[in-house]
Amino acid sequence: MKKRAATEEERALFEAVLQGAHPSEPAAAKPEASAETKAAPRPPPRRIRPTGVDGRTAERLRKGAMEPDTKLDLHGLTEDAAHRALVTFLRGAIVRGARLALVVTGKGLKPSAPDEPFDLELDRRTRGVLKAMVPRWLQEPELVRFVADVRTAHRRHGGTGALYVYLRRERAH
Repeated sequence: MKKRAATEEERALFEAVLQGAHPSEPAAAKPEASAETKAAPRPPPRRIRPTGVDGRTAERLRKGAMEPDTKLDLHGLTEDAAHRALVTFLRGAIVRGARLALVVTGKGLKPSAPDEPFDLELDRRTRGVLKAMVPRWLQEPELVRFVADVRTAHRRHGGTGALYVYLRRERAH
């Protein structure tokens, strides 16, 4: 089977794509993109972060078949105190060799019923702050290096009011 030769337009498009793939090199004058290229912009590539949990472990977590090695209950703590407690707890858990930590955030207050009187200060009181913030904190550079995976706990371990935090193994330096 004989290969067909590339047209000048195909060659120019190929070179334009290659130039865009190396942002560290100085960009030369890029040829004008054709109307077909402008019409359908490509979505940015999706970065898939490995979770550090194999399929068997993920399934056992989903079923609640794994018992947490350690547990942290953040009920009643302020946002700042909860953040400090989480950082200290995870560092200690790694040192102790724990693999699965249970972090209880609570579910937050339930929204008011439709027949309850109107509350003028409802917008000032946030509901479920820790439930919203803990997953964000686990993504921060300070903690993300310890965390292999985060998922909602099984119902028997607190359900939507708790998180499983699967920890990475500590590496010897």
